[in-house]
Amino acid sequence: MKSRNPLDYVFVTLKGMAMGAADVVPGVSGGTIAFISGIYEELISSINNINLSLFKTLGKKGFKAFWTKLNGNFLLTLFVGIFISVISLAKFLSWLLENKPVLLWSFFFGLVLASIFFVGKEIKKWNLSTILVFIGGAVLAYFITELPPNENINSLPYLFLSGALAVCAMILPGISGAFILVLLGSYKTILDAVHERDVNIVLTVGIGAIFGLLSFARLLKWMFVHYKNLTLALLTGFILGSLNKIWPWKKVLETKTFGDKTIVVDEMNVLPSAFEGDPQILPAVVLALFGFSLIFILEKTASKK
Repeated sequence: MKSRNPLDYVFVTLKGMAMGAADVVPGVSGGTIAFISGIYEELISSINNINLSLFKTLGKKGFKAFWTKLNGNFLLTLFVGIFISVISLAKFLSWLLENKPVLLWSFFFGLVLASIFFVGKEIKKWNLSTILVFIGGAVLAYFITELPPNENINSLPYLFLSGALAVCAMILPGISGAFILVLLGSYKTILDAVHERDVNIVLTVGIGAIFGLLSFARLLKWMFVHYKNLTLALLTGFILGSLNKIWPWKKVLETKTFGDKTIVVDEMNVLPSAFEGDPQILPAVVLALFGFSLIFILEKTASKK
């Protein structure tokens, strides 16, 4: 595990906050942010450490050895950052999605577009296998973004399952955990529960997320150890395919109202000239370029460090 000073942990918390902010938005993956910020493999490895032998270490060698093996300082500060972001930014990002969708999607479109180059350059060798896996990942992600969302469902067992599936998507670059919640019909329910501090729902989803995280991290760790190039190709494909979901200019084809909430059931991407309303082209392009540049600024800063 990496040796860190207190200032390093401040930056880990900020990275967690960036991941949390991304995961609140349907279409953007916290896993992409983790990869960009250089903590992705450490995150997967640390989560993978949570197993039976870890608790045997606690019994035999005490808490300090347990915490060190867990990489507890890293995980704690990262998840504190995610939690702070979800609690503090959920309402603001919900407002942006409602009132400034073109500008918000433009920023994230630039961010995710740059991520394709960032993750793709980590692939050491391109061959037929990596190309096919890359294409397959892109097609699968595109197909997922085209699935219609379900109606809101408030059942606690269903919300537990939603949390488990969403967190699997959350740690995959390119696949948005929040968008999976939209597809499952749980997004509005969970977002409202966060706003309203509904402990039962938040706790149920949180336990489901922990279950999904511990299960899925083992698979990802195994893939990185044995098939790193192919895994990176798959993740790069996921990010490319997800761009369909976050294209800023859309035409709403169908909506449904559930109580006092209206959600989009079907929509299509359009050119800015065909957008119904103010396309806000100049600020949208500026924000997209800022999001695109931000990835390379972060990379340059990290490489200097």
